[in-house]
Amino acid sequence: MSQSKGSVFHRLYVGTGAFDIVGKRKRWYVLFGVVLLVCLASIVFRGFNLGIDFEGGTRIQLPAASASGKITTDAVKESYTKAVGKEPVTVQTVGTGDSETIQLRSETLDASQVTSLKAALNNDVKPTGGVGSISDSAVSASWGGEITTRALIALGVFFLAVAIFLALYFEFSMAIAALVAVIHDVVITAGVYSIVGFEVSPATVIGLLTILGFSLYDTVVVFDKVKENTRGLLGLTRRTYGEAANLAVNQTLMRSINTSLIALLPVIGLLAIGVGLLGVGTLKDLALVQLTGMAIGALSSIYIATPVAVDLKMRDPKYKAQANRVKARRENLAKRAAATGTTVEAAGDVVESTDDDALAAELRREKALSAAAGAPSRTTKNADARRRPTGKKHR
Repeated sequence: MSQSKGSVFHRLYVGTGAFDIVGKRKRWYVLFGVVLLVCLASIVFRGFNLGIDFEGGTRIQLPAASASGKITTDAVKESYTKAVGKEPVTVQTVGTGDSETIQLRSETLDASQVTSLKAALNNDVKPTGGVGSISDSAVSASWGGEITTRALIALGVFFLAVAIFLALYFEFSMAIAALVAVIHDVVITAGVYSIVGFEVSPATVIGLLTILGFSLYDTVVVFDKVKENTRGLLGLTRRTYGEAANLAVNQTLMRSINTSLIALLPVIGLLAIGVGLLGVGTLKDLALVQLTGMAIGALSSIYIATPVAVDLKMRDPKYKAQANRVKARRENLAKRAAATGTTVEAAGDVVESTDDDALAAELRREKALSAAAGAPSRTTKNADARRRPTGKKHR
């Protein structure tokens, strides 16, 4: 059993293509498609728990300590309901120790309602500092709407810039695949927020925008390896485009895992310490969206971006024809192995070396063309030398 585990980790480390990720892409499409549909359904039918910055309302804040002990959120909620006649939207404890406070969010209250509520809270829970320690603030929904509009504009500009960059640096199919993966990450992250019911605050929007770069970064690393592995592929018959892309995913798999774990550890610490110990709501909003986005971004770069790029690429007739040549070569190798009584691997050694020679020749040709393009032309100089008179007189 230990040998089996060691073999798996060894193949994961060396990246020999042992994990058929691209070949089994249909099952990944189904799996992530189900998750995507669940998230979309939650967004459409359940919606989001929008914070006061987006919906507007009144925020009341008071110390969590009183002369008789610690004030509970249930006591504050009960006092609010008795004074206003309806329950508050949210009541939560923020901070720790002497700086611990209770924040109460409600729909917009007028001046008389705020005065009555402060008096009721002072009489019922008796916070330290009396009624003067209870503060209130009114928030307009227009500010949250402006944040949403600017975030959507930034998202659109980001998608456009990414599409142009990837189309120029790689190719159009990879640009489309990367955008599919990033949109997938955004929708699932937003869906998780809708399912969990966490309050959507400006920190949530900021966190959502920050995960886009992480998702794209991992995808670009994988695509760069795919580009390297598929160079000159149309002239070879060793493997298909999908197999070369799968090898690239395997070669970068360990790096993707390590990068994701290193990036997630501080976020997990932020979520655990910021929420569990400090009780800061803003940190909770920021940490949850980053944790979800980074995790799903790492998965999508492996299981979504590269498989989608392969499906788009295989629509090209040239790559379909190359895949048919690979299939025919393997059938011939199987027949040769059966006829000679050897293994398919042994029968394919000659063809493998021929492929290596072809690839090496193509690389040498590319270098020669590059060197020729950068070298100065000597044709004119030589021709002038041949035509230049010697100064000798002919008799």
